[in-house]
Amino acid sequence: MKIYSVPNLILSIIIAVLFVTACPRLSTAQSPKATIEDIIVTSSRDHLLLYFSVKEYFSEDIKRAISSGIKTTFHFYVELSEVRNLWWNKEIASVRIDHHIQYDTLKKVYVVDLPDRNKSMTFEDIESAGRAMSEIVGLEVIALEGLKRGTRYQIRMKAELDRITLPLYMHYVLFFVSLWDYETDWHSVDFRY
Repeated sequence: MKIYSVPNLILSIIIAVLFVTACPRLSTAQSPKATIEDIIVTSSRDHLLLYFSVKEYFSEDIKRAISSGIKTTFHFYVELSEVRNLWWNKEIASVRIDHHIQYDTLKKVYVVDLPDRNKSMTFEDIESAGRAMSEIVGLEVIALEGLKRGTRYQIRMKAELDRITLPLYMHYVLFFVSLWDYETDWHSVDFRY
């Protein structure tokens, strides 16, 4: 039979209470609630085009991680469906776009790669780099010849910050790294072509 001393028992209870109460605050402070805003669905002469931006994309911990040189990726998912009243919607296009950001510690600039625009840009501050990384500008979703006149469509979009992977099992030591994984909710816009 093991006998616990009162001071050790009280100390154990205090540590447990502090840990339990600190964890919810830690998770809400680390992961901002990203949202999709400024959605515009329009067309060029040949394609259906989509514009939108993600707000609240980086927490302070994510900014610190990027500023230390960790490469980070945004995945953007776009789905276009034909709306059918008495049946499930029919998906007619699906697009995934990746944007990357990494801090070049030698040049002291943030490099943002935007493969969908065939661009690579550099910025001196993380706010400007984050804005560029979080915007979809003129994404060609589908050729207009793939749409039917007078038909209802729904376009949905979602953004997701890719998991930041640390080298040499550091992610096991820094358990809170998983708090950097977040995504927006799906946002949709209905329109008639």
